Amino acid sequence: MLITTVGNYPKIAEGPEGQKLRRVINRFDKGDVTGEELARVEDEVTREVIQEQEEVGLEMVTDGMVRWNDGQTYLARRVEGFHLTGLLRYFDTNTYYRQPVATGPLRWPGPMTVRDYRFAAGCTSLPVKAILTGPYTLAKLSRSEHHPDLARFALDLADIIRQEAQALEGEGVPLLQIDEPAIVRHKEDWGLFQQVMARLTDGLSVKRVLYTWFGDATELPGFTRLPFHGFGLDFVGGPANFDLLDDFPEDAELGLGIMDARNVKLESVDYLSRTLERATAHVSPDRIYLNPSCGLDYLPRDVAVAKLKRLVEGAGAFKAVVT
Repeated sequence: MLITTVGNYPKIAEGPEGQKLRRVINRFDKGDVTGEELARVEDEVTREVIQEQEEVGLEMVTDGMVRWNDGQTYLARRVEGFHLTGLLRYFDTNTYYRQPVATGPLRWPGPMTVRDYRFAAGCTSLPVKAILTGPYTLAKLSRSEHHPDLARFALDLADIIRQEAQALEGEGVPLLQIDEPAIVRHKEDWGLFQQVMARLTDGLSVKRVLYTWFGDATELPGFTRLPFHGFGLDFVGGPANFDLLDDFPEDAELGLGIMDARNVKLESVDYLSRTLERATAHVSPDRIYLNPSCGLDYLPRDVAVAKLKRLVEGAGAFKAVVT
């Protein structure tokens, strides 16, 4: 079992020093500081959140996605052919993103996240998981004035995200996480989703996991047999996901999202240990990534840290029981 997190991490902490990223972003938006100064502060905060993940006892970390405003716009700002428009709510959260609009042919501009991965990997001796928003979710939460339909839009984005995945593969990333939360809210697109995932993974050899959240992946026949090495599921927002464990592939890994990343209430060690027992009745511990239900950016930084500490404690209690 590897204890990790899903992706984003609270960028803003308590106290004046914890506000430095917010301040520099505001100054950058006003033209008062350069992009180089913004990048310097982003680097500082990235180091901090990686160190916090190490200190609480995680065994695989992320860069916290500190440079990402949200799951959509970080990539869309860089893909040629997109521009950003007005604010839209991200699912049923209290966060918003600027909707990307494709106004012409989409082109991969070259590596978009490789520098971020290199920097994060240089900050820690722990394995660093790379993360990309998947092409279906990018298409579903965006719109196109160029493509005739969602299928063409998503398949074009699959080609672009595959090229980015290949660039990360060349860096030797130990694990690539593809985020596709939109499919559990739009199960009517399951047939298209399968085509998009096949296009995305064609020719990739990097170890990859497919993550969803805010719902369950039931009623998606063959979900856990898509061309990925593992599947991350939200067992808080989608408790029906436990049904998928009855027939979980013996050669697949499971991202076990049992810590609620949208609620400040701290789970008990007993709950976490018992839930791990329930999951490991179907999936062996050596094939589990224990993580929160989704990214932690919906929580205050101190609460996120407390949640991760408790996750580590829950894993320890489980191990004490089974040994």
